[in-house]
Amino acid sequence: MAAPPLLRRKSPLTNILGIAVKLDYAMNAPAPVLMQIGVADAAGQRIIDTTCNAAPEVTRTVSGHDGLGNRLWLEPEDRFTAAYTATVEIDRVPVALASLAADTLTSLPGEVLEYLFPSRYCPVDTMHASAVDLFGHLSGGAIVEAVREWISTHLSYVPGASHGGTTALDTFHAREGVCRDYAHLLIALVRGLGIPARMVSAYSPDVDPQDFHALAQVWLAGAWHLVEATGMADPASTAIIGVGRDAADIAFLTIFGSATLNEQVVEVRRI
Repeated sequence: MAAPPLLRRKSPLTNILGIAVKLDYAMNAPAPVLMQIGVADAAGQRIIDTTCNAAPEVTRTVSGHDGLGNRLWLEPEDRFTAAYTATVEIDRVPVALASLAADTLTSLPGEVLEYLFPSRYCPVDTMHASAVDLFGHLSGGAIVEAVREWISTHLSYVPGASHGGTTALDTFHAREGVCRDYAHLLIALVRGLGIPARMVSAYSPDVDPQDFHALAQVWLAGAWHLVEATGMADPASTAIIGVGRDAADIAFLTIFGSATLNEQVVEVRRI
């Protein structure tokens, strides 16, 4: 008979994370709010326990992009608060991306195809020539590793250097940004060379300062693999919240109106 989940022996690659999030926003007028802050039930990670309390109460739960994770609808009048906690076991095997082959375009699953195309923050068509010039001599996972290394050596991590409208092309020219900008640039460049890539929202204990984190996944050898361009988060200790084409799909909060931040705290630690 299988052992109870909480008594299961950890493998040498297992990390257990404790996550706590507090949100407090004042609404300038009543408006719907779509929230995605819960860790997803996904391969390579297991939710041991979790709580989520929101005021006003959640009115509806819908699936996240690609069916990964959940989005919660709230309908606040003048204020909303949320408190989320989770204990998560990460059991994700590290992979040498450079050794993985790219799938042929004609063999890609239908649900993966959208991650080849331009999206709001990843103008693949505009950046195609640059991608070919810099990395066109490579193939498969070697492209991904080369792009990740190029970004880590050519960009500076500068909080406040970008804004909500900054695209991968803007970051390519500015050579600075934050985690979402690093991820957008990696995604745009590898998509331009025929490798599907998507944006990931996540929690990681090594992000400094602590906050919601953004990184990427690439489709190689028939599966999705995490890629971290900032160097702050280890995929082996990263808990995925949601995925999408770019930042527009993975926002932890989408407020269909206007609001003022009172408090936002994200704490992630190894247990």
